Amino acid sequence: MLNNLERVQILSDLLPSIQCLYGCTIVIKYGGSAMKNINLKSKIIEDILFLYYIGVKVVIVHGGGPIINYWLKQMNIEPKFFNGIRMTDKETMELVEMVLVGKVNKDLVSLLNYSSNIAVGLSGKDANLITASSFFPDQSDNYTGKVKRVNLEIINLLLSRGYIPVIASVASDVNGQTYNINADSVAGAIAESLNADKLVLLTDTPGIMLNINDPSTLIHNLNIKQLEDLKNQKIILGGMIPKVDCCIKALKQNVGAAHIINGSIKHALLLEILTSVSIGSKLVA
Repeated sequence: MLNNLERVQILSDLLPSIQCLYGCTIVIKYGGSAMKNINLKSKIIEDILFLYYIGVKVVIVHGGGPIINYWLKQMNIEPKFFNGIRMTDKETMELVEMVLVGKVNKDLVSLLNYSSNIAVGLSGKDANLITASSFFPDQSDNYTGKVKRVNLEIINLLLSRGYIPVIASVASDVNGQTYNINADSVAGAIAESLNADKLVLLTDTPGIMLNINDPSTLIHNLNIKQLEDLKNQKIILGGMIPKVDCCIKALKQNVGAAHIINGSIKHALLLEILTSVSIGSKLVA
């Protein structure tokens, strides 16, 4: 157990990091298995609230892959993916919207609002926050989407009033058709539009590794050229592709830094952002 002097020393050591973060904008993509584990979820909520109370403007974008897969299984629907992107037919789209907007979003909002009235739940449909288009325009029964445009009006309004926007990655196109969009891509697009200081992706893996089966090969610091080289070498594969792509795009649009970290580590957010040693992969231009 720490004594009082040790506690004060820790806070004193963190002061420079806290000063640098005050007034910054951080977009956090929350997803993966940490959404199912109650203890991990509570620690992530604690981290987000800590950042909020030290003056960080926080925007949360969430997916819900494990929870969607659970409900697809209950409905005897087989999940399908292409390069880490969920294939979404009409039946799957209806279920995805119900799970993400109706359950996952409201659960997160309720947890954040447990002691304060600071979180507001949204989807891409609210105030036309996100205008979608088809990811596969040649497939008429595929409602997998991509971000066409971001309307920051509602986000800026909420941030200026001291709220935390919590955004589900479902949106409509100009004709009102609903699409399921990869949450990493939504987080990246919003970070770009906000010129955010940081984009943080919470995942189920330690970060970018030279060998996906060996955590000791984790690469802590990379730039865009190194990321593109790893993609060309087929070291970055599968579900890591959309994560890296959205990070590269965000960095090219003046987002300060992107972080890919393991959300199953307790207090992963604070360890990554407030300490000098990265626990995941930090990406810069």
